Amino acid sequence: MTRYDLAATSINGIIGAGIFGLPSAAAGMLGVASPIGFVICAVIVYVIVLCFAEVASRFTGTGGPYLYARESLGRFVGFEVGWALWLARVGAFAANSNLLVSYTGFFIPQVTEGLGRAAVLIIVPGVLMLINIRGVTPSARFGAIVAAFKIGGLLLFAIAGLAFVNWNTFFEPSVQTKTNWPGAILLLIYMFTGFEASVIAAAEAKDPVRDLPWGLIRALGISAVIYVLVQTVALGTVPNLSSSQRPLADSAQTFMGPAGGTFIALLACISIIGNLTASALGSSRLTYAFAERKDFPALFGILHPVYRTPIASIVFVSVICAILAISGTFVWLVTVSVIARLVTYMATCLAVPLLRKQSRESAHFHIPFGALIPISGVMLCLWLIIHAETRDVRDFVVASVVGALLYLARPRHSAVR
Repeated sequence: MTRYDLAATSINGIIGAGIFGLPSAAAGMLGVASPIGFVICAVIVYVIVLCFAEVASRFTGTGGPYLYARESLGRFVGFEVGWALWLARVGAFAANSNLLVSYTGFFIPQVTEGLGRAAVLIIVPGVLMLINIRGVTPSARFGAIVAAFKIGGLLLFAIAGLAFVNWNTFFEPSVQTKTNWPGAILLLIYMFTGFEASVIAAAEAKDPVRDLPWGLIRALGISAVIYVLVQTVALGTVPNLSSSQRPLADSAQTFMGPAGGTFIALLACISIIGNLTASALGSSRLTYAFAERKDFPALFGILHPVYRTPIASIVFVSVICAILAISGTFVWLVTVSVIARLVTYMATCLAVPLLRKQSRESAHFHIPFGALIPISGVMLCLWLIIHAETRDVRDFVVASVVGALLYLARPRHSAVR
């Protein structure tokens, strides 16, 4: 993968289905200040991304946060971080697969229930499985094409919509009686997660220590600009945006007519497929990384004899994602993934100062201001976790215990460092 492939993978991981539904929730919480909420979220996540950029510039192996935590915090903590990340990504894949079914139903109503729904939820991970088996290059190229369509479509929506924005909306007295900034930030922050998809597959990049920092920073910047523009257009073209069930579709219809709904539904499908591509790539490489370092059964480390891809891990992840999506049990995993992502991000921020002390060699990408940014990243993650629902924290603890049991059942061989 080139640096552009890595950036596309991160963009696909960040921009999923949330942008097609959350603008109304943001408007309900923050009113006309909601675009500022997106800017604040981007700044918060940039602190975390800078930490990822420095740590990623030290490694060329597969695993991302799992590998970083393993090297800086020990084997057990590393596995728990990797397990949390795997849960988050598989849960997100299952959830977004069902969202894809909903948007596909705009064109083919028969797929929203029964055998039609099951067929879509089997075919989608099946196709991505075949793409992944043939190698990371086809997967990355497919992701890059989807990212290009996604970015182009959302920018077209935003640029065209700016001409129809009622700018007086932003200066009129707001009927908002209570602005919920903590709740809004906690909600919107997850629209900026998923960038870690590219670092998980670092071993399959041409020059990961140089290209990953470049890809991460630019991917978040592009996503942030798109989010702010889209929120501004939606807020300025849809009266009472907070009550809209399909904010972008309603917005597009105001300046594109009936074709607007079709355009947004198609764009949503493309966006979700791109997100699923990034999730499938990252999830399968995580189980491979576990097996590679003897933290998981050796079966998951088997490579395809021709394409040299982790075929057992790819097939396993594809089957699990299909089962979870069809059964509906993915809801529990999505709930857990909220906390799981924050824990993996916090561990990576903490790894920055620890790896600086442990390694005599400096990172290719170095964050300025000493430990200020990594410590800020840890504190921000803690703040977000504190504001999460108690049951979410409880469910994550349960999932972590399950991971610990799997760790205890690992192969009794010497660890691979």
